[in-house]
Amino acid sequence: MIPQKGTARHFISAYLPHGDEGQDGSGRPIEILLVEDNPADVRMMQEALLMAQIPHQLALVTDGEEALQYLNRQDKYSAATRPDIVLLDIKLPKISGHGVLEAIRNNPELRTLPVMILTSSSAPQDRSTSENLQATHFITKPVGLNVLAGDIKIINALVKRSGI
Repeated sequence: MIPQKGTARHFISAYLPHGDEGQDGSGRPIEILLVEDNPADVRMMQEALLMAQIPHQLALVTDGEEALQYLNRQDKYSAATRPDIVLLDIKLPKISGHGVLEAIRNNPELRTLPVMILTSSSAPQDRSTSENLQATHFITKPVGLNVLAGDIKIINALVKRSGI
């Protein structure tokens, strides 16, 4: 299922291997928030996560404003699960990915949350801005599904490193 733009939170994929043991060692799947407005990129990320065999729950929001509402558990997201990692596009409606990343890093409750930037931009300034805002990892789209699945395996290391 790929939600339309402007829709509310959707869990769009999950992978639970036999034994239901989460990759972070907690016995639960990794909670991932995907902030992406392009349905094709949503589908590619969903497939890459499944190929990487990472036990996960994937929540989707389609713009920067909704991402901040989700992360701050505001309005319709008051009961939202705190993600273990955020996969964040830079070019988003309402608030850019860099605006979302800056808000995350300025919030004491969210500051240590791993954020993986996913962007179609190859502009050096986008990468340097992401690094200055302390993005945890940076991936330039489009990449092949196998390459993306390999990059996605970094999620396990990021979540473990953050101590979540």
